[in-house]
Amino acid sequence: MKKLLAAAGGLILSASLVAGAQIVVRIGPPARHVERRPPLPPEHRDWAWRNGYNRWDGNAYVWVPGEYAAPPHPHAVWVDGRWVHRHNGWVWTEGRWR
Repeated sequence: MKKLLAAAGGLILSASLVAGAQIVVRIGPPARHVERRPPLPPEHRDWAWRNGYNRWDGNAYVWVPGEYAAPPHPHAVWVDGRWVHRHNGWVWTEGRWR
């Protein structure tokens, strides 16, 4: 049982280290897609639209469509993620609630 817990702890530590890592992509992202935003469902009047984005899957960019999402608190505003050009390539900056 102790070995199993130690192994699980190692997995959690490894996952947290990977989550903080930045991946540099040498190929610039394609232009953002033009999305048609569907109507806001009436039962979710306080939800916000999060625009789609190009995600790097390790081999190519893949389009992730936009979606409505519940804000974490009233009056929260979604700030889209974006690709930032650095001297050695492109780095993704995650979207966030503000």
